[in-house]
Amino acid sequence: MINSGNDTNSADKDQQKKFIYEKLSPRRKKFIDRIGFDKWDPFQEPKNPLEIRRDGTHRTSKELFRQFMYERPPRDYSNTYGQGVLEMCIGIINGQDKYRAMYEFSLWYSELLQRENKEFKEGP
Repeated sequence: MINSGNDTNSADKDQQKKFIYEKLSPRRKKFIDRIGFDKWDPFQEPKNPLEIRRDGTHRTSKELFRQFMYERPPRDYSNTYGQGVLEMCIGIINGQDKYRAMYEFSLWYSELLQRENKEFKEGP
């Protein structure tokens, strides 16, 4: 009978697994014993990092927020104003309908004001 490479590879992994287990702290061994030595896989591939979402300009929500706030004329911004901007950034990047609708309405309203030669009035 000829040994395939997989049998040798499997035996090597088992030896490495035992070696790794022996070098662990007692607390870590206790955890592995609880889940089961056979179920423990010290050779697991790391999980993929979180996807960093970007908009069409390749900016993150944080970058959009900072740039928008920096380019706005200095005023007495409230926390609510800043939260609204951040929510819009995140919502637009995530493609949420609620924020797309607010964006489209804002564009439409701006065009309406221009057509009627009106200015946007802030507050009551």
